[in-house]
Amino acid sequence: MAETVFDTRAPVLITGGTGFVGSHLVERLVAEGYRVRCLVRRTSSLAWLPAGKVELAYGEAARNEGLREAVTGAALVFHAAGVTKARRPEEYHQGNVEGTANLVRALEENGEPGVRLVHVSSLAAVGPSPDGTPLTEDAVPRPLTHYGRSKLEGERIIERSRVKANAIIVRPAVVYGPRDTDVLKMFRTACRGLLLRIGREESYVSLVHVADLVEGLLAAARSPYGDARAYFAANPEPVSWSGFAGVVAELAGRRLRTIRVPLAAAWALGLLAEAGSRFSAKPSILSREKIREARCRWWVCDTRRARRELGFTAKKSLREGIAETLEWYRISRWLRP
Repeated sequence: MAETVFDTRAPVLITGGTGFVGSHLVERLVAEGYRVRCLVRRTSSLAWLPAGKVELAYGEAARNEGLREAVTGAALVFHAAGVTKARRPEEYHQGNVEGTANLVRALEENGEPGVRLVHVSSLAAVGPSPDGTPLTEDAVPRPLTHYGRSKLEGERIIERSRVKANAIIVRPAVVYGPRDTDVLKMFRTACRGLLLRIGREESYVSLVHVADLVEGLLAAARSPYGDARAYFAANPEPVSWSGFAGVVAELAGRRLRTIRVPLAAAWALGLLAEAGSRFSAKPSILSREKIREARCRWWVCDTRRARRELGFTAKKSLREGIAETLEWYRISRWLRP
């Protein structure tokens, strides 16, 4: 089947372009000569957008603001905006469900005929593997958290829409790399020679470096497939969290020591973090939902469909990806030298 080719003179719309994944996608598209348009809030930091090379469409998908103008003329749309941390469950619904519904409605009513939509979902929409067998895209979804359920509902909105025929869904596993603020917490701990483990059992996870994820998103956009077909994006081989942290510690010149945190203590810490976030403008990375996710031993997925149908395989080795990320954190002073 032939690869889809897009006119570089037509705008490519990206929601979430100022965020971690979105900003890397913007950089890549600009480098390839595309005309890039980003939907941004007026309060958004534009620090990671290439200065003078991106069109700004002011608005917000979750509030249904500015979408009509943003989608006008775009033949390709990447929906990378979303909520990964929240103080209340309804914030996940607003960001991941209502935001997707508003974008889809704008595309149905004001989008170009045959507009291509690449929707960035998550492995969390399907949930963890019950027995360690990597999940395929056809697995029955059993999301574990409010976040996962909201991402699954976002997918279903697209599946029920009139843009379904030219839509494709990409489900990244855990994404890490420069500019990430979530896995950064583990980097900081491992650089001190520590790994915190809830309970006694080892856990395994599928990972993808942000540069590889961008390649996967572009492969999805150019593929001839549609009909809201879903693809996992991850390195082919899952890794243990102790293996991941061990590489970080080694590169930082430290020897890794595992500290086991009793479940009751972890729940208490999650509850305290949630209580603290209610008095803060930002949600905490630590919560009872995050503890629930961390308790699961196997967040692992099968990547063969993406390799077979999209021609996409994540190529960065774990050591290479960690070294690159660690260097960026240090240069940016997110970690001590």
